[in-house]
Amino acid sequence: MALKNANDDDFDEKVVKTSKEKPVLVDFWAEWCMPCQQLKPTIEEIGKERDDIDVVKVNIDVAEEKPQEYGVRSVPNVNLFVDGEVIDSFVGNRTKEDINEWIDERI
Repeated sequence: MALKNANDDDFDEKVVKTSKEKPVLVDFWAEWCMPCQQLKPTIEEIGKERDDIDVVKVNIDVAEEKPQEYGVRSVPNVNLFVDGEVIDSFVGNRTKEDINEWIDERI
């Protein structure tokens, strides 16, 4: 599955609506954020390897409303959406194994 990008205009379609059919992992990130840049290849690998979830990246400097709506105060901030709702989140960098385990425990 390819990685998707979302902004304020298409977030509800790509994340909230899609999560009613399959879980969506959302990575809120920023270009200037070094931990975000370190997490980026991990998130991209998960997006390519897993067919049971969608992976969506949201640049907080482009999309300003949705990060605020979901309480994003620091990045990287990763949220797991199921049935239109955030069921869990974490802040900071993690290994691919840790993230996959975190997802598997929640879906």
